[in-house]
Amino acid sequence: MLPDFLSAEGERRCRRLLAGATARYRARPAAAAVLVPLCLVHGAPALLYTLRSSRLAGKHKGDVSFPGGKCDPTDRDVVHTALRETLEEVGLLVPEQHVWGILQPVSDQRKFTVVPVLASVGPLDPQSLRPNREEVDEVFALPLAHLLQAQNQGYTHFCQRDHSQYTLPVFLHGPHRIWGLTAIITEFTLQLLAPGTYQPCLAGFRLPGS
Repeated sequence: MLPDFLSAEGERRCRRLLAGATARYRARPAAAAVLVPLCLVHGAPALLYTLRSSRLAGKHKGDVSFPGGKCDPTDRDVVHTALRETLEEVGLLVPEQHVWGILQPVSDQRKFTVVPVLASVGPLDPQSLRPNREEVDEVFALPLAHLLQAQNQGYTHFCQRDHSQYTLPVFLHGPHRIWGLTAIITEFTLQLLAPGTYQPCLAGFRLPGS
């Protein structure tokens, strides 16, 4: 039986575990921030994702992501960036007090750093959201129960031109494949929410402060 991820006890535990990373990274400059929205869909805990518009420029168009974007000079901190971008992209207003904390930042090969901000957004119908069609093609949720099933988890191995290799998680069998930085952030989130159920297979995947 899965734990009650949205219980008051679960929230306190997550806030406590994330307190150090939140204090460390909140005011630190970063390239971008995303919101990791923990929601209830038909009574089941889930994570909310977006499908980036196929009309966007760049190699990540059409990819699955969490709502978020580049930090603006007028943003107070990365939490403000994540909340602002979520409102702009999907029309979801998340009060700052619903933020549980900051997960470990992730970087791509260009050293572009993304800071994930975990928040509970409560009961939600993804179909009721009105995404900005210039940025988002689709909004969808995946139940944590789905993400925690071993048959929906995998890993992709990459070999670069200099013959160096690396491995990244991938989550399968949902509406869209989740890979790249979004899969890494998903892995961090599952490790935080369900440490007794989810065990990442990649060395070096650790909770902030652990």
